[in-house]
Amino acid sequence: MGEAIGQTLPLAVGVALSPVPIIAVVLMLTTPRARVNGPAFVLGWLLGLGVVGALVLALAGPSAEEDTGGPATWVSWLKLLLGVLLLAVAARQFRGRPRAGEQAPMPGWMSAVDQFGAGKSLGMAALLSGVNPKNLLLAVAGAATIAQTGIPGGQQALAYAVFAVIGSLGVAVPVVIYLALGKRSEDLLTRLKNWMSAHNAVIMSVLCLVIGAKLIGDAITALW
Repeated sequence: MGEAIGQTLPLAVGVALSPVPIIAVVLMLTTPRARVNGPAFVLGWLLGLGVVGALVLALAGPSAEEDTGGPATWVSWLKLLLGVLLLAVAARQFRGRPRAGEQAPMPGWMSAVDQFGAGKSLGMAALLSGVNPKNLLLAVAGAATIAQTGIPGGQQALAYAVFAVIGSLGVAVPVVIYLALGKRSEDLLTRLKNWMSAHNAVIMSVLCLVIGAKLIGDAITALW
């Protein structure tokens, strides 16, 4: 199981460093419902990752390891495809980065964050973690990598749970800071939001480039 956790650690960090969700949760922490919506957002994030992981692990099952004891070829091809898609996401993010002096565009729904309740916060987080292209690719890659190790099903589930927890740190840490410091966290969280907003495209492009290259390299090693 240690091997599975170690191999998926970079992917989990890539999920955690998601600027738009971090900005969203920080904005939620400035609203009157912060103490409810913040934890609901984290729970929804975990839920989205959990659904993706459960589906991939259920579909992979024992077939992720061939009779010879080696990794199944289809998993390596899947990782190769996911790596290529992540490189495409990296290129798109880099081309769409704001020029000097331009304001980085944010999704329109962020302007309505102050109207969110717990249910909407949870649902939005689940979509951002489980449906957002970059996070979906990383979550699928993480679950496929775990399945490819051939460890028993219970250990696979535990390894993916560790992956999901690490992948949730990006949205969970601001909530913990807010709950611990209250109003004293406002300046720190505002600076975090502003920095993430200004460097969103660069962070995303670098993460997708590095992780995409890693997946392609792992796939090539396994296939040849």
